[in-house]
Amino acid sequence: MTVVNENTENIKTHAGQPRPVRRPKKPLGTRAYKVFRVAALIAVVLFLVAPLFWMLLASLKTNVDIYDTAKSFIFSPTFENYANVLQRNNYFVFIFNSFWVAFVSTALSLVLGVPAAYAMSRFTMHRSALVVLMARVIPGVSLLVPWYYVFSNLKMVGGFEVLILSHMFVALPLIVYIMMSYFDSLPLELEESAQVDGLTPIGAFQRITLPLSVAGMATAGILSFIFSWNNFMFALVLSGSKTKTLPVAIFDFVSYASIDWGGLMAAATVVTIPIMIIALFTQKYIVSGMTAGATKG
Repeated sequence: MTVVNENTENIKTHAGQPRPVRRPKKPLGTRAYKVFRVAALIAVVLFLVAPLFWMLLASLKTNVDIYDTAKSFIFSPTFENYANVLQRNNYFVFIFNSFWVAFVSTALSLVLGVPAAYAMSRFTMHRSALVVLMARVIPGVSLLVPWYYVFSNLKMVGGFEVLILSHMFVALPLIVYIMMSYFDSLPLELEESAQVDGLTPIGAFQRITLPLSVAGMATAGILSFIFSWNNFMFALVLSGSKTKTLPVAIFDFVSYASIDWGGLMAAATVVTIPIMIIALFTQKYIVSGMTAGATKG
């Protein structure tokens, strides 16, 4: 007995030619949702990119052209602002200062924060985790006056050490908070198997857990570096003339009487571009590290 299936693609007409199967049309609501999603995505991208685009254009203008609305997009570009930033104001020194403070504070925070996060994760140290979370909540501006008083008495204000320590206060809880979630997502059975094979708990941590947590450490390190690179408040109060970082150096373009918008935008571009390049090439680590532990259990 032959069963005729009306939905098969081999149905033929009276002329013997195959008849194409009609695909079901997508509901109007689904298409409207896709259009809305694309439009919303374009609006968000424009909202985020527009200030950066304006900053780049303004960095290539003179102050007169910046105030002239008729030259918003059509103007004669000049690189005088960048020459002023990179050559006359010696911004390469400020770039090195920012890089050094960000690198050292991030490295020390990783050295201290990763083992601490592992201990809190494996030994369920909930009270310690609560203290770390409180350190993340406390605003840094509330600590500036005590820090300045203590470090000034220790003759440390104006040095790299005080900047590194102040940046570690925010970077260390951030790294611990991220790595705790990452260690929670790693199965404990791997370490137990390694200990059965003869490794000590520290050896299992070094040989098994650490290699598996590279993505989480990369995420924590990148976010910590970005915070330190962009930090303005701590460096403004605690840095000196020889340890001034880029965000503080940008503030020099703002005077009591006027603002050098061209130089300010050029300096802001110099600060922004390295971080954008780092974020662009490391976004996969940031995404994988931030979503670690989201599906645990």
